[in-house]
Amino acid sequence: MKSGLVLEGGAVRGVYTAGALDYLLEKDVTVDYTVGVSAGSCNAVDFVSRQFGRTLQCFMPEKESRYMTPGAILKKHSIFDMDMVFDRYPREIYPFDFDTYFSSDMECEFVVTNCRTGKAEYKSEAKDKTRLMELCRASSSMPIVTPMVLVDGELYVDGGVADSIPVKRAVEKGCDKLIVILTRPKEYRKKPNPRSERLWQLYLRKYPELAKAMCRRYKVYNTQVEWVDRLEEEGRAFVLRPEVPVVSRVEQDHEKIMGFYRHGYITMMKRYDELCRFLEK
Repeated sequence: MKSGLVLEGGAVRGVYTAGALDYLLEKDVTVDYTVGVSAGSCNAVDFVSRQFGRTLQCFMPEKESRYMTPGAILKKHSIFDMDMVFDRYPREIYPFDFDTYFSSDMECEFVVTNCRTGKAEYKSEAKDKTRLMELCRASSSMPIVTPMVLVDGELYVDGGVADSIPVKRAVEKGCDKLIVILTRPKEYRKKPNPRSERLWQLYLRKYPELAKAMCRRYKVYNTQVEWVDRLEEEGRAFVLRPEVPVVSRVEQDHEKIMGFYRHGYITMMKRYDELCRFLEK
């Protein structure tokens, strides 16, 4: 049996996932394969590097280290200071354990969306510290909100544009025991927005395939959620979802962020025995 961990994104909503994974770290749970999208990529690397609490620290930085400031918007044309998150955080402020990550037996992939093709790609890195953080940055770079990221000669954006819940990828990698952590409640579905579609077509006119991917994103996402529901009903996936109102993807209130983190931790704690039985089948 091969176990796979699938982590949805959602910017600050990813703190729910951080809470759930921190509980698994306390229990010394490992998996064979992990795939993360956007904020799920950040959760994935901290899980593989076995760093309890690091993702939470990054979501709740001290005032002088905040990643969402007027300066970032004015100077870097980005709502989030991506240099802070993917350069200063891992190397200076909240050190990332590259050695443990690179020596891990757990395979880890990050979903990115190719700006030229509009398709999802799945990338990994086992040696290069800079490239590893660039992949996390690319997977987390939301169109309009943050700049595109150049990796291996191609421009990439948020993996959630083309593959928000990469369960299919985990199955393709041979995983038959799927742990899926979502950041939206069970009933959530995306809705079409014609106004947004016109915006994407205008803003991304130099990247027509990416614009198409943005416009069909809601359909892809809803199809993926329905597939996850079926896998759960069939006993082929263990799925963890928020059971309380979610925080905003740009939430900055530390009390609200901490509350959502605790919810993820407690939800996993309550269902831990169920997870163990699922993995032992």
